[in-house]
Formats: sequence, C-alpha cells, structure tokens
Amino acid sequence: WTTWKPLWMCGYGLSDSTVGIIGLGRIGQAVARRLKPFGVRKFLYTGSGPKPESAAEFGAEFVPLTRLAEESDFVVVTCALTPATQDMCNKDFFGRMKNTAVFVNTSRGAVVNQEDLYDALANGQIAAAGLDVTTPEPLPTDHPLLSLKNCVILPHIGSATYATRSTMAVLAANNLLAGLRGEPMPHELKL
Repeated sequence: WTTWKPLWMCGYGLSDSTVGIIGLGRIGQAVARRLKPFGVRKFLYTGSGPKPESAAEFGAEFVPLTRLAEESDFVVVTCALTPATQDMCNKDFFGRMKNTAVFVNTSRGAVVNQEDLYDALANGQIAAAGLDVTTPEPLPTDHPLLSLKNCVILPHIGSATYATRSTMAVLAANNLLAGLRGEPMPHELKL
C-alpha cells in the first residue's frame, strides 16, 4: 500500500448513531425524515422550544444544546440565524462534542464561529465537518478551513437539484399569483 491505505476515505456511519438537530423546523424535519431509514438509533433536537408533534414522527427528544453536543455522533444545524443563534456553535460547543463526531451546517454561516470550528477540526476535537454555508460566501481561497482534509465545503448549493429548483420556482410563482389576487400567500415567509 504505497499510494493509498485501506481505510483511506472511510467515514462514520449513521446506523445505530445519535443525530442531534439544531432547529427542528421544516428543514430539520426533512433532514430527520431522510436520515431515519439509515438506522439512526436516536434523534435529539434543540431550538426555541419543544415541538412534540413534529418530534413524535422521529421519536426525537428535546434537550439543551450542551447535551445535544455531548451525546450526538452527528450534529446537523438547520436553525435560523438570529441574535440568539449567532456564533452558537463555538469553542465551548465544539469542546463538548465527541472526538468522533461529525458537524454539518446547512443553516447560515454566522451560526458557527469558524475560527473555533477550524481549531476543533485541526486539533482533532471533532472528526469532520461538512459546510454548505460559510461567512463570507464564498470563502476566500486562502481561508484556513479550505486547507483541512476533514472539512468539506459546498458553495451553498446543498439543495441544488433540478427538482428542488423547479419546486422553488413553482412556490414563488404561486405566492406571487396569490399576492396579486389579494389572497393569502400559500408559503408566506413570516419574519
């Protein structure tokens, strides 16, 4: 094995794992639905408050952020960016995670303190990270996160499929038509 090793490119599996979801809204629920068939043993979630009806579909347990970090094999961030969530995933958060844990952010870049994430990845505090969002977007080509072999970064295209883009266009058109008719928009963004 002079050019590669048998365990090269191996990662961690979802089967019998604990997945922590930060933000069990529409996207967090969609993530849980997609992960459940892979044999996830337990779902934990945190957010602005318990969502028993949504959580029941996955048997998810509402827990404090600290417990989610400590117990999860995979942490998936799907929450909104608010003053309360900015830099929420920071040195303290990563310090509580398992050194075998994988961190995934599909939310907003500013939810994560990227310097602290870099340190956690570079020092082996956590195993890996997958980022669909960063601050700024795109990252400068000399950003330290881009130098890490245990960090995969997409340019905010994690949802980029033909079907998703078509659905987004239909949703926007239906909202526009309803608004022009003076009717409630079927998918109104409530801020």
